[in-house]
Amino acid sequence: MRVLVIGAKGQLGLEVCKVLEEAHEVIPATREDADITNLEQVLSLVEKISPEAIVNAAAYTDVDGCEKNKEKAFLVNALGARNVAIAAREVGAKLIHISTDYVFDGAKDGPYVEYDPPCPLNIYGWSKLLGEHMVKEQNPRSFILRVAWLYSAHRKNFVKTMLRLARERAEIQVVTDQRGNPTFAGDVARQIQVLLGIRSYGLYHCVSQGSCSRFEFAREIFRIAGLNVKLIPVKSFQFPTVAKRPPHSVLENFMLKIQGLDIMPHWLESLERELPKIMEEVEKE
Repeated sequence: MRVLVIGAKGQLGLEVCKVLEEAHEVIPATREDADITNLEQVLSLVEKISPEAIVNAAAYTDVDGCEKNKEKAFLVNALGARNVAIAAREVGAKLIHISTDYVFDGAKDGPYVEYDPPCPLNIYGWSKLLGEHMVKEQNPRSFILRVAWLYSAHRKNFVKTMLRLARERAEIQVVTDQRGNPTFAGDVARQIQVLLGIRSYGLYHCVSQGSCSRFEFAREIFRIAGLNVKLIPVKSFQFPTVAKRPPHSVLENFMLKIQGLDIMPHWLESLERELPKIMEEVEKE
């Protein structure tokens, strides 16, 4: 299968390309190849490549930046998503579009499932939610995947930040009142590989099994890494940010599970497997 990966230089895009290359013809695309906010550029790229499937991993993910630049957030995350969906429809390609746990406000007592009503707290979440709606409107042959707390050896993420801070400080403050699903980007890529082979289009949550707080996540990072760092628990209000974050954005892969499609491992299993590789990358930087 010929698969076009848009946003191929991002954290998830890099992992998707690596995993899918094992079984498919992968064409990576970046903003230099086509700006997703420009419909004509996207149409031209997609028509030239004529893929059978498209993975759209491109997004404006700077949560605080979205608050300061509302127009850019909606241009990239909503209209950009629409443009890719239109282009996929024009060539008859199935689409896998990446969304976020930030479409929820974090007020639910328990994991969010696909039929829970979204209610974002910030512009990033609203722009991604509108992107979901536009994808559904423009291309019925779409998988919309909500992911959360992604990390890998690439780009900026919580795991790499903690490892870098451990080299600089003896004590690190980490919030205890934000809870989610730490998810290795490569695991999402493997789940995408499964979805490319089926036609059960729709909305899916795609995160690691289990959940933890940011504090618990950091504690496990340092335990596995063998780093002696003193962790100090703090509350989110002690680290004010421009954009509000949902305090409890734990997702459950309900729609994957009931169809027997869920291959996502437990977050701690993935962290133990991947952390040595991530540590090597941090040492190189």
